Amino acid sequence: MRKRELVSCDGKRGAVDNAFSVLMTTLKENEIWKEADIAERMVNKRQISKSNRRKAPFYKVLQGMPVAVDAFKYGAIPGVTAYFLTHAHSDHYTNLSSSWKHGPIYCSEGTANLIIHMLSVEKKWVHPLPMDTPTIIPNTNGVTVTLIEANHCPGSCLFFYEGRQTVNAGDSTYKSASVGSQKVFRYLHCGDFRASPRHVLHPAVKDKVIDHVYLDTTYLDPKYTFPPQPLVISACAELAKRLHDGQSTDEKNSTMLSWVSSFDSKGKGKERARPLFVVGTYSIGKERIVKAIAHALNSKVYCDGRKAAILKCQGDSELDALLTDNPRDALVHLVPLGTITFEDLKKYLDRYKGFYTNIVGFRPTGWTYVPTAGKSTLPPISSVIAQGSARRNFKHTDLKVSGKSTSALQLYPIPYSEHSSFYELTCFAMSFSWSKMIATVNVGSDSSRCKMKHWVDKWEIERKKRVKDSIIPYRNIDYW
Repeated sequence: MRKRELVSCDGKRGAVDNAFSVLMTTLKENEIWKEADIAERMVNKRQISKSNRRKAPFYKVLQGMPVAVDAFKYGAIPGVTAYFLTHAHSDHYTNLSSSWKHGPIYCSEGTANLIIHMLSVEKKWVHPLPMDTPTIIPNTNGVTVTLIEANHCPGSCLFFYEGRQTVNAGDSTYKSASVGSQKVFRYLHCGDFRASPRHVLHPAVKDKVIDHVYLDTTYLDPKYTFPPQPLVISACAELAKRLHDGQSTDEKNSTMLSWVSSFDSKGKGKERARPLFVVGTYSIGKERIVKAIAHALNSKVYCDGRKAAILKCQGDSELDALLTDNPRDALVHLVPLGTITFEDLKKYLDRYKGFYTNIVGFRPTGWTYVPTAGKSTLPPISSVIAQGSARRNFKHTDLKVSGKSTSALQLYPIPYSEHSSFYELTCFAMSFSWSKMIATVNVGSDSSRCKMKHWVDKWEIERKKRVKDSIIPYRNIDYW
């Protein structure tokens, strides 16, 4: 085969065997990224007139197929006959509204309910699909899709596509040479997801070679090593129960870190504290922590009417049974994540002064994680896997109260994300067969793409050393 000389992200020169073999290592694919950058910069600088729509970058349209994913802000994309939505977060449905008329929207049932309720999208455009069932997509020349639970927010899913390349849809000037061939292509679009062994063991993925993986690269950096989701959820529930029951929250210290009970005015016995637990959430997301805390406290869950209507769109009967519209009937309240601050929590407690005596706020987000000082920023893949596997426990004692907390007001940053940690992304990428990884997050600069490419290249090298189709050993089917 012809070899082509090119400059890598680190400035070194090398040869590649095939100009189309590895993502972002060919001149053509680098040019595709430049094309996408130019289109986005034009949008940011408002250089597009009202009569012209913005162009969709190549990674928003499946190569050789008339299918776009999370690409609503680009309007009617040339050649696209099927628009997919991974989940109902605003950065994925941007510009989707009641005026949508550019083609059918395919998504999960939960997401369908949410966009009809929140965005007033006409029902005639919205086509919910069943989970875990290969389904032929109309007007796509036979492309099938299988929806896989994404382990992100309610209604979120991965899309596994299978079919031939039949059309060069989209705005890119770079066309696929495989259009019209008989080869069957397989694409896995991850949207936003929290990678788990379930994803690589899913029947649609297991033992298949995936041509393109469109990857959620939100935390594709070794410094993001927050603990497994289920362990954090359990730790939050245990901590809430201990605080509520007046037990110590520190196994190594006998000092009570729980609520301070008060005496009545005559000093005759103690008045039991009635704590209020406030959990920060997105408009959609973080519900699993809420349910776990509510069950641990045997409590109802309160939120305002707008939030309750959104929750009821999700079809979660367990959560529906916990909801109440009376704030005094629940020890657990839901509020926007951004309001979990000392100032806002104090105002919130003042609102119920005389009924709740103390307040504790849980702020669950992956951005709360602080990397260990001196931690290597370029660890070998073998070390990433070994170190991740060694972190087997996460308990309530690992949740540390914020330094400004008092006996009446406590705030806990929770290292909880519904995106994959770097360790989970590594385990995911090392556990199944794929040809290309296409980053979909943090792709706005050459330097960011080069940093991510560094890890994709390392994954590919290490994966080829492993036994074919072997999965990284996992502790639980839900997490590595």
